[in-house]
This record gives sequence, structure tokens and C-alpha cells, in this order.
Amino acid sequence: MTRKVIPLIDSRSFLPPSLPSILETPTGLIADELGRPLHDLRISVTDRCNFRCVYCMPRAVFDKDYAFLPHTALLSFEEITHLASLFVAHGVHKIRLTGGEPLLRKHIEKLIGMLSALKTPDGTPLDLTLTTNGSLLAKKAQALKDAGLNRVTVSLDALDENIFQRMNDADFPVADVLHGLDVAHQVGLGPIKVNMVVKRGVNDQEILPMARHFKNTPYILRFIEYMDVGASNGWKMDEVVPSAEVARLIQGELPMQPLAANYVGETAQRWRYDDGIGEVGLISSVTQAFCHDCSRARLSTEGKLYTCLFASAGHDLRALLRSECSDSEISSVIGQLWRARDDRYSELRTQRTEGLAPAPKKVEMSYIGG
Repeated sequence: MTRKVIPLIDSRSFLPPSLPSILETPTGLIADELGRPLHDLRISVTDRCNFRCVYCMPRAVFDKDYAFLPHTALLSFEEITHLASLFVAHGVHKIRLTGGEPLLRKHIEKLIGMLSALKTPDGTPLDLTLTTNGSLLAKKAQALKDAGLNRVTVSLDALDENIFQRMNDADFPVADVLHGLDVAHQVGLGPIKVNMVVKRGVNDQEILPMARHFKNTPYILRFIEYMDVGASNGWKMDEVVPSAEVARLIQGELPMQPLAANYVGETAQRWRYDDGIGEVGLISSVTQAFCHDCSRARLSTEGKLYTCLFASAGHDLRALLRSECSDSEISSVIGQLWRARDDRYSELRTQRTEGLAPAPKKVEMSYIGG
């Protein structure tokens, strides 16, 4: 059999950003070229995962010979917390830990404890969250809560065992994810969101079973359009199930009505069932892009700042940190990069969606998190 080889972008080859000639003092309020503030920071703590989901880390690419980052390349917990504090000074009030699978990072609860001690300029605690595939959640939920984690989002792409195991390509059972959800709820990590990436012809028949299952539970089910992230998942537009189609399908059996967003920049369109029991979210980054109010920055496993999920290049903050640049210098670089930000990939893609092929060079989602 001929081995499938897909060239991935080498995100380790970029030079660190240059220091600005004039240093600045952060004010807690900063906006990019489109007027979008910096409110959210997503931090990838590992590029490794114990699943091989077809839309994120397909086994044909991320096999036993794939070269993951060495431990020395990863940001230490102290470095992550140091950089996070500089982002918080610029206005970040929500931090989400991602991966890969973040619970694979040893002693992750220590990092959570360090981050939970950070405060916004006005003294408000951060909203500290984590996204996981749920495989280790039952084991770690209590320690995560005790360390200061507020809530979790759990990925679950099907209830049918065969479909789910085809999706995760790791023979991991649905029951263990559901158990992890229950344990996380019991220890107070909530409200808990359950994310289902919908891929036509693969798991779209699970939309209604998932809606039925989670309707009378404390969990918020969210359906995510299959996205063209990275270069390894072979994305095709005809495999996308538009959120509008998902909504029509659910409403045919379980009537629901739209809700207002919880906050500006929320990625999901919220829906509530007519009987008031249960909530659904629809994340439409392909067909109804929300770049116009995106307030998220992303910090990769090895300390590169990405200003868009679909970016092809990052900015090496680790190099500045390890070259002993001052906090004022690194903070000024962060401010300079955010003010220069004009990313709106999804909106541009939506405007010409039909027949669009994925760009050949985009960073992998497993490297910077979703």
C-alpha cells in the first residue's frame, strides 16, 4: 500500500517579531484594524492526542512516525502563566486550555492553579475553561475543579458506538465520555458544553439522536460545521452540513426558538426548546462566518501567537521570553501584533464558498487548538 503523505506547514521556522521602537503601557483596552477587542486567549498545552479524529488528526498523517514536538520545545507552565499575564493586562478575561488533548499534559492541574490566580486589571477573576475529548475527564475532573477550573467543553461526535469509533479512530467507547461528563457535572465544572462536529456522510445521521439524548440534561449541545482547518483533513465543501439544515432537522421533531447571544463575539447561535427544557448551539463558521466580532488570540504549544484559527504563520513569543526581553517589550509586541490584525478568513471563504478548495498552507488545529 502506498503511504499517504500530506505536506504540513512547518510552523517552527518563523523568525521572532521585532521589538517596537516605542514601548507602551497596556490599558486593558486594545482593538485590531477592524475594531475587534482582545478578550479571549486560547492556549494549546500539547500537540499530542490519544484520538485520531478524521477532521483534526487523521491517522494517515499523524501516525506512529509523526514527529511531535519535543518536551523542551513546549512552553513551561511558568512561561505560559507569564505570557498569559501579559495578555490579561491587554484585556483578556477568558482563557481556554486546548491541545491536542490538554489532559495529556502532565500535572495540568498545576498550570490551572497558576492561571486561576491571575486577575484582570480591575481585580476580576478570569473565566478559565478547558476543551477535552473526555477520555481522561472522569479521572481528572475533581483535581481540575480543585485547582480552579471553571468549566469544560467536551467533544462527542456520535452516540452510536461504531460511528463514534470510526470518528475518533482510537476504539474509545462512548460510555466513557458520557461518564466523564457526569463526573465533571457532579464536581461542579459547568455549565458543560458538548461539541459535535458534523461531517456529511459520516455522522450526520447522529444529529437527532444527539439532540434527543441531551435535551433533558444539564449539558448544552453544540453542532459545529466541518471546517477547512489545516491541510491534513481533506476538507470538501460538500461534506459540510450547514447549521440551517441542522436547525430544520431538529425543529421538525423538537421545536425550538433562537436566543440572544450571551456576549459579543460568542461563536454559537443559541436556540432553546419551546418547552424550555434544554439549549442547543449552532456554530456556523463556514456558512455564516462570525469573523466580524472575533476577539480570540491563540498561543501555540511552543509559544507562537496566532491571530486566526486559519493562519499560516505565527509570531514567536517564546523566543522573546527566552531571550530575556522585558515584560514591557513583550507586552508592546503583543499590542503591536493585535492592532495590526485584519484576519477574516472565514468571511472571505463564505463569500466564495462554492467549489472552494482549502488553502495549501494553514496551521493544523491540533497545534493551536480549536
